[in-house]
Amino acid sequence: MRIYLSRPHMCGREMDYVSEAFASNFVAPLGPQLNAFEVSVREYLKADVHCVGLSSGSAALHLALRIAGVQSGDEVWISSMTFAGGIFPVNYLGGYPRFFDVSPESWTIDAGLLAEELARAARENRLPKAIVPTELYGQPADLQALEALAAHYGVRIIVDSAESFGAAYTNGRKAGTGGDAAILSFNGNKIITTSGGGMLVTRHKSWADEARFLATQARDPAPHYEHSTYGYNYRLSNICAAIGLGQMEVLDSRVVRRRAIFARYEAALTRPGIDFMPQPEWSHSTRWLTALTIDPKITGVTREDIRLMLLEYQIESRPLWKPMHLQPLYKGAPYHGSAFDERLFRNGLCLPSGSDLSDYQLDEVIGRIIARLEVKR
Repeated sequence: MRIYLSRPHMCGREMDYVSEAFASNFVAPLGPQLNAFEVSVREYLKADVHCVGLSSGSAALHLALRIAGVQSGDEVWISSMTFAGGIFPVNYLGGYPRFFDVSPESWTIDAGLLAEELARAARENRLPKAIVPTELYGQPADLQALEALAAHYGVRIIVDSAESFGAAYTNGRKAGTGGDAAILSFNGNKIITTSGGGMLVTRHKSWADEARFLATQARDPAPHYEHSTYGYNYRLSNICAAIGLGQMEVLDSRVVRRRAIFARYEAALTRPGIDFMPQPEWSHSTRWLTALTIDPKITGVTREDIRLMLLEYQIESRPLWKPMHLQPLYKGAPYHGSAFDERLFRNGLCLPSGSDLSDYQLDEVIGRIIARLEVKR
């Protein structure tokens, strides 16, 4: 039986909420389940924020960047190590990315590099329109440092929290509450899912209002269809939101399970040449995916040796994100850093981490990896 990297995990209550939606005939993009889902996320975050359910995390980022004022020719500074959907909206708006390396401490955007480049850009009158830090594999970014920089230079921060919903800081603040806005993803492989979907979370009511307007085809108040600007069909389906209501009830237990899976991998596999994604003292990661690096000079085995071996046994694993500055699409884009993210990509691997992963399956993955390490090359 195939072991997946991170597959959807239903709790059983989702169908109750979906049935309620069907019974009331709210099967279109809007309805009471969507409203309740937005409220549920806001209450979970325990912050003075506004939540807008959308069709994807990329849609949320697209709207946030547009509302932040990004236009053709504007620069957006962004983590290079990210998923394509976390950068493409910059292209949709005609903007240009400037990429930044991640910090070895957290594997999220290096605030020190940002500080240096912001100071230089301020002197040269070329500050970015927005900064988009990506929160990788369940690990929150250093919001305290990032928000201080944004306030000092008057730059908008839009936090890509697509992979970190459920994470927190040791001061109690939840991931997904940062910057001018944060984006969440409920894609099928995320810690909770609505099958497909996302959310824009913002402390600005005006941003939330504009996001709802733009996400429903920018229809002006009128008995007919009146449009003074263009919009999108970006609202989350009420049926999908019903699934999300059931998933919200088990979010914290999903975090507990994924952290336990990470701890089991770490205890069994840590040895010279194998290092796991760190967790800074200021954060509490969800460990959405267990991510590690394999140094072939020490272990005698490459990342690909392990990945391909696991694949032979129907076990899915995946390399870490390929940094965007290495992608053909962004060849020649400005990049700042020491190429730490390139080393992570070259040697990094994500292991099966789904919350429905059984202890038997977990032991099988660990056993296969240990056996391959002992064989070497």
